[in-house]
Amino acid sequence: MSLAHLAPDHIRAIAPYQAGKPISELAREMGLAEADIVKLASNENPLGLSPKARAAMLAAMDELARYPDGNGFALKAAIAGKFAVAPTQIVLGNGSNDILELAARTFLSPGDTVVYAQYSFAVYPLATQAVGARGIEVKAQEYGHDLEAMLAAIEPSTKLVFIANPNNPTGTLCRPGDLLEFMERCPANVLVVLDEAYTEYLPREKQVDSLGLLRRFPNLIISRTLSKAYGLAGLRIGFALASAELSDLMNRVRQPFNVNSLAQAAAVAALDDLDFLRETVRINSEGMAQITAALVRLGVPFIPSYGNFITFHVGDGATLNRFMLERGVIIRPLASYGMKDSLRVSIGLPEENARFIAVLEEALEG
Repeated sequence: MSLAHLAPDHIRAIAPYQAGKPISELAREMGLAEADIVKLASNENPLGLSPKARAAMLAAMDELARYPDGNGFALKAAIAGKFAVAPTQIVLGNGSNDILELAARTFLSPGDTVVYAQYSFAVYPLATQAVGARGIEVKAQEYGHDLEAMLAAIEPSTKLVFIANPNNPTGTLCRPGDLLEFMERCPANVLVVLDEAYTEYLPREKQVDSLGLLRRFPNLIISRTLSKAYGLAGLRIGFALASAELSDLMNRVRQPFNVNSLAQAAAVAALDDLDFLRETVRINSEGMAQITAALVRLGVPFIPSYGNFITFHVGDGATLNRFMLERGVIIRPLASYGMKDSLRVSIGLPEENARFIAVLEEALEG
């Protein structure tokens, strides 16, 4: 006897999130040595984590028998100092995914609607559906957000709008002036979640003054992560910046110990490690140039990216993905995003990028 009927219809209808394939799983499937596998699927930092973060975790090890600080005092102080906000404006999350889901769980009810763009992060529709709300997917414009169309899609029932900038998986970027205009025209009773998971990779002239927007628009929630440029993906640590009123409500829903002690200690240190962050951005910039030059040389079309990944187009994404896996290169198929002929490759170390390029060239020569 199945008990699945006990779950609401909107839960049973969810298609689970498809994470990038782990190295250990591919090694088992293909009989490969883990040391011979290159993973360029999940937009992780190829440098690993900063030395300061590693040292901070080691120093925190002796306290693991005790619960973490449920209020995250030290981490909130570090975030408040770095971004010039009050600690009361901060919500800590178990990764930025947790922040996105907290926003949905805090502010949405069944029957509400949420606006997001086609080809934007898969968690937006998942978080929406999990609370029984209805998603309104707005057709992309050149694989990016059509902010004008997203404004037009807002209904009286709309409570949330998700905007990813840069966007994952396409790497597209909204122009700063367009975001400002969006906020000016967005109804004040509609919350806008600005997902800036990849903002550290942007050159200064491309960065949006999101903190300035936050001071001006109380309906804005900024989502950030330390999984990407800061190299802490395995620790799951993210945070939201919002008005004290919105943060208070999200913190009521948040699990009291959702960010573990090691993650908090590492995050405090990582936020202070500017040398590591600069090296991360340098490696990414050079790797982006390395891979895009190869795609141009090979005649493979791609979407210009402002993140730490590139989405490129091929005739048969599934076949090329299988070819890559058999040769120990893990990249990300995008069929679940409605892009079955596209694949996303993360920027790695120079030798990892070279390995991807060599296998891609082998596949194209066929």
